[in-house]
Amino acid sequence: MKKLLVTLLVLMSFGVFAQNLALFEQANALYNDGKYAEAIDKYEAILATKNESAELYFNLGNANYKLNNIAPSIYYYEKALQLSPNDSDIQNNLSFARNMTIDAIDVLPEGGVSKLVKKITNTMSFDGWAKLAIVFVLCFVILFLAYYFAYSTMRKRLAFVGSLTVLAFICISVSLAFHKYALDKKDRPAIVFVQESKVKSEPNNRSEESFRLHEGTKVQILDTVEDWKKIKLADGKSGWIANQDIKAL
Repeated sequence: MKKLLVTLLVLMSFGVFAQNLALFEQANALYNDGKYAEAIDKYEAILATKNESAELYFNLGNANYKLNNIAPSIYYYEKALQLSPNDSDIQNNLSFARNMTIDAIDVLPEGGVSKLVKKITNTMSFDGWAKLAIVFVLCFVILFLAYYFAYSTMRKRLAFVGSLTVLAFICISVSLAFHKYALDKKDRPAIVFVQESKVKSEPNNRSEESFRLHEGTKVQILDTVEDWKKIKLADGKSGWIANQDIKAL
């Protein structure tokens, strides 16, 4: 019975993959024919099967960009960038889409050291840094064994210095892995999905309006109270926005 169940699950997974591949090709054909709305429907049908990829989100961003759908295009480019953070095509298209937004928000400057550390940390994912640490651990074990079994003084010195160097790299990679984890946990971005949204000073409609945001603006979610989200902008301003006005990434 278990073997039958496993076989059925495997067949179903292959069936879904084949179906999604066909949908992806159909969507690409529709996109090339200029039928962007129909292409979006096909792409979203793939997403409905809980399958995602940077290519899928990138194509969805492109199709929405062609239709001047500001918020969806930025949203899907951001989703693509999460899966492929170093892709220059995604970064360039995201910049073009951001140029369509109304809100001009200045980014608070970061200190030189913290900015450098953050840039280095974001070059890899948490898993990437963890895997690199494991590689360094293996190198340390090899060098330690080389030191232990070496007969000549020169080889012992080289193995000793090498093992200390690798140990330092282990500490750095582990530290960066945890730093990346902390950054990812703190990072809760969302995109404004309405043409204009009033940001309040408190989580209710009776409170004073702090400022307004427009379609496509990226915010950070800080807190949730009932139907309201506390958000923060890149320039440091914060306030409360209605849940339905934004879409979390």
